[in-house]
Amino acid sequence: MSLQTEFPFKMPKGYVDQHGTLHREGVMRLATARDEIEPLRDPRVRENEAYLTVIVLSRVTTELGSVSQVTPKTIEGLFVADLAYLQDFYRAINFEDRSNLEAVHGAASTAPLEVVASGGA
Repeated sequence: MSLQTEFPFKMPKGYVDQHGTLHREGVMRLATARDEIEPLRDPRVRENEAYLTVIVLSRVTTELGSVSQVTPKTIEGLFVADLAYLQDFYRAINFEDRSNLEAVHGAASTAPLEVVASGGA
C-alpha cells in the first residue's frame, strides 16, 4: 500500500494567464511542515497574515494547466471562487477524510475524481 501524495483538481472558473489562456485543471500535493513554516518568515506574511494562504497554495500546487511554474503571483491572479476552492481542496487532502475531498471536487466538476498516486513529496 502506498500513500497518495498528489491529487488532481478542476477549479470552478480557472486561471487566465497573460496570453488569455484558461487553465482549470491542476495537481496539488500534500503539504509538509516546511510548507507551512517557511512562509511565516516571508515579509509579505508579516505585513499581512492572509498572504500566508497565497504562499502555501503556490508551494503545494504542482501543476496548473500549462503554466510552467505556479508562483504566489499566479495564486494572486485567481478568481475568488477558485481561491476558495483551492483552500477547501487543501484542507480536504491534508486534514479531512476522502468523503470531504469528493464533496470539494464535486463543487467544481461533475466528473469523477481521478486519483494520482505518487511516492514523492
